[in-house]
Amino acid sequence: MLTVEKIGGTSMSQFGDVLENIVFDSKDKEVRYGRIFVVSAYGGVTDMLLEHKKTGRPGIYQKFANGEDYEAGLDLLLERLKGLNSGFADIGLNVEEADAFITDRIDKTRRFLYHMAEVMATGYVARENILSAARELLASIGESHSGFNAANIMNNNGVQTVFVDLSGFHDTHSYSMDGRIQVCFKGIDLKKNVVIATGYTKSKEGIMREFDRGYSEVTFSRVAVVLNVDEAIIHKEFHLSSADPKIVGRENAIPVGQTNYDVADQLADVGMEAIHPKASKPLETANINLRIKNTFEPDHPGTIISRDFKGVASKVDIVTGTPNIIMIDIHDSLMVGEVGIDLKIGEVLKKHDVSYIMKSTNANSITLGIWNNDKVAGIVAVLKEEFQVVDTLPAAIVCVIGSNIAQPGILAKAAGLLSENRINIICVSQSMRQVNVQFVVEKEKFEDAILCLNNSLCAGK
Repeated sequence: MLTVEKIGGTSMSQFGDVLENIVFDSKDKEVRYGRIFVVSAYGGVTDMLLEHKKTGRPGIYQKFANGEDYEAGLDLLLERLKGLNSGFADIGLNVEEADAFITDRIDKTRRFLYHMAEVMATGYVARENILSAARELLASIGESHSGFNAANIMNNNGVQTVFVDLSGFHDTHSYSMDGRIQVCFKGIDLKKNVVIATGYTKSKEGIMREFDRGYSEVTFSRVAVVLNVDEAIIHKEFHLSSADPKIVGRENAIPVGQTNYDVADQLADVGMEAIHPKASKPLETANINLRIKNTFEPDHPGTIISRDFKGVASKVDIVTGTPNIIMIDIHDSLMVGEVGIDLKIGEVLKKHDVSYIMKSTNANSITLGIWNNDKVAGIVAVLKEEFQVVDTLPAAIVCVIGSNIAQPGILAKAAGLLSENRINIICVSQSMRQVNVQFVVEKEKFEDAILCLNNSLCAGK
């Protein structure tokens, strides 16, 4: 059986657990070959290279783009990565080799960036093209570092391991993503080796340009499809569960056994990604099942996500959502019967590169829920020029999701539970496919809503 397996940054930072729970079978401590591990950078490293994913705090890339002192950032990065290296000595990393590898990589990156800045200053090459190349270059460092270390540790623990650096750092060839994967894996006996591959792939399309911070899962997906693996596996630090255990308690967070890619898309839409949507589509199209496993519970079978699964019994599988949306209510007495209103609104959202999470309409109003960020003010300003009344409300969205909830009573029961717990429903949306019922509630009622819906609909209390 050939598998491709994604290991995230948090798990990579605890590579001793990865070695014990994933690489070696947790029961007999034997190694199963025919496995390809696509690895992320260690936790927090990509934030240092680019910018902080949540806060936006500038990293090396942002400082380079702004003409600030990025070299000091490279010095701090090298110090941080060497510190990480020393922490893996006790599980078999040859620290001297690892330090030499990452020092060489950062020294060369420093020279590349210096020359990029010089070329950019001439004005002969478009600034955005140089910055795009710099972002790609910097992004690749984290996965190359963690990938080299992982292969080094595994070989030193007696595992026949091949390191496949998809970053293309030392070559000038222009390959598509699939082409680079094919070239880099050519000649490797996958049945007799464990392969460590970088989550970053250098390609002529520019993986960062299209996918930005979701690139490692896209690499994982493309490797699975190109090599036609039997199963794709993502190792996370938690189970895919009925709700966030931090809100409902671990005892009430029920692991999901099976679901489908449609449900995975619903989760991603509200920020609870089992897998990045652009990574799931190739797997879904190729009919490759995805398994989500908990790194720290290796004997648990995890969650299988497949293309056509539908639960036999009608039930809610997952309750999730986000407290970080803004509702935009667009009201105009001239809207009734008018053709093209949705198109006008859609053009405004497209111009600001924003998609909506939910939508509800009546004769004279259209209500949208979008992520609450710095783009909201510009969107609202344009809409107010077009329509009579545009109101906004910071709110939370709570979703009741399942592969088979198209049965009478689920919407009514969920709404009843919210009412019983004195949680007002501001807005509600459900498509005809009925895999996701969305309730908009007050921000401060978000956790209460998750708790009552999960405990009654999923945990069965």
